[in-house]
Amino acid sequence: PPPHTTTPPPPTTTHQVTLFPYTTLFRSLLFPIVGNCRDNKLIIDGRSYDIIKHGFCKITDFTVSQPSESEAAFTIQDSEETKKSYPYAFCLTLTYTLDADGQLHMNYKVKNTDTQAIHYLIGTHPGFTCPLEDGEKFEDYVLEFEKEENAGFHSYNAEKLEFDMTTYTKALDHSRVLPINYPLFANDAIFFTDLVSKKVALKNPATGKGVEVAYPDFETIAFWTAAATEAPFLCVEPWNGSAIRSDEDNDFMNRHYLQNLGVGDTKEYRMDI
Repeated sequence: PPPHTTTPPPPTTTHQVTLFPYTTLFRSLLFPIVGNCRDNKLIIDGRSYDIIKHGFCKITDFTVSQPSESEAAFTIQDSEETKKSYPYAFCLTLTYTLDADGQLHMNYKVKNTDTQAIHYLIGTHPGFTCPLEDGEKFEDYVLEFEKEENAGFHSYNAEKLEFDMTTYTKALDHSRVLPINYPLFANDAIFFTDLVSKKVALKNPATGKGVEVAYPDFETIAFWTAAATEAPFLCVEPWNGSAIRSDEDNDFMNRHYLQNLGVGDTKEYRMDI
């Protein structure tokens, strides 16, 4: 299916209730792929592995630890099950830390526990209520970027199940603000590769209320909602990688933004909300 296919029940009038059917669509951790591979096959060193969209984290039980009252860490390691879809040995930890001022810090740490270099993609997929208040509309909100941007996005081809890199829609012309509406997401996620900002706010400019997401360690970002059902949320998705692109072949080593980690090495990524 496309990266974000869903058929949830129709929305009701209470935001807390309407988000519940959609919460399984909000993935905090995409690994070792982002989106889908072509034909759902991960090909490494000439060998093909069956792998589900966004990787196995969403169906894997994590080990939980709580270093403090304001912090929780979730860890998985390679197993016989993960080796069926991804050949490398690894340790992956996502740590949530809540500050006194209400900021949520998410730290993603990948450790190579293999005897060879490992390769992966990694991304995030948090969803936020939009609109926030009764009486507001989705279209009342904007994406406000940290810096003035001259940028556009690539669209997903739902028939070929890939991002069509021959398409490019100019969205920001020396501007920081992108108004949003449901038709903007008619073809699924919109994928930006040429932004200079590492911070974006989803907000209602009339009230100033919203949420800000910082993604200093991610190279690209996508935005998505279930437009066909006019779902009451927007996902803000920092990525290192993406679903398969029209300008990529099937070899995982040729994927854009591929992350590489030497034996025994560790790499960390941060997102702040």
